[in-house]
Amino acid sequence: MAQHHGYSSGHSWYYVLGGEVLRPKQILADCRLSDYKGCSAAEIERADRLAEPGRSDTLRQLQQSHLAQLKSDLSRYRECVRALRTDREDGRPPAPVCRDVHVALSLKHNHLVNDFAHLLYLDDLLSRQKDLFDGL
Repeated sequence: MAQHHGYSSGHSWYYVLGGEVLRPKQILADCRLSDYKGCSAAEIERADRLAEPGRSDTLRQLQQSHLAQLKSDLSRYRECVRALRTDREDGRPPAPVCRDVHVALSLKHNHLVNDFAHLLYLDDLLSRQKDLFDGL
């Protein structure tokens, strides 16, 4: 995860202090390097324990749901990035101040981290076939 003056890209002060805005591909790459499975990992794990064909169907439904959420979050992330660029072009007050624009971008960044983590975890689980003798 990107760092700037001791803050990660998921923290509002990262942006207050001039941290670089990450592209979604950079956020995805960071997620691939981490072991984070997202805030819904427990729900995904419950679905993975289901017997077939319910397991695959439920995992695919979760995948579609999280993909829709990712699309929505990407749209809002782009809005937040534009707002921060406008804010930075307008100039900052002499002392750094954390404002709504910084908080919004950090929160949306963290939503993308969760979305990507969920989708990566789901992709991994869907690529594995359950053992024929699981549960015996």
